[in-house]
Amino acid sequence: MAERMSEVMNPSAVQRDPRFPHAPVDWTPQTAEAVAREEGLELSEERWELVRALQEYYHRHEESAKISLRELHDALDERFHSRGGRKYLYELMPGGPVAQGARLAGLEPPPEAVNASFGSVS
Repeated sequence: MAERMSEVMNPSAVQRDPRFPHAPVDWTPQTAEAVAREEGLELSEERWELVRALQEYYHRHEESAKISLRELHDALDERFHSRGGRKYLYELMPGGPVAQGARLAGLEPPPEAVNASFGSVS
């Protein structure tokens, strides 16, 4: 889904960082770095990989009325299974791989992602 009228009218004019092909239009890696500093994180290649995975998932599901937290958790668990799945992801993102990861990726986390009883921290 196009986020700006200029993107609708001239989609080829949108400049995207080739490392982040599915990033939101108004997002930059510098945005993620600023959020990471605020949250006391250093953006390692592993964390960037999670950012790209979240952006790709949201891009693939952009037509959905709502992103399902459970389906997103399952997709991330599957993608990072060889490294430990959810346990690995929580080591990368102590504030929750979906909630904290979405903030870094410039995405709106599913509402349930900031519910501490679900295992994520705001």
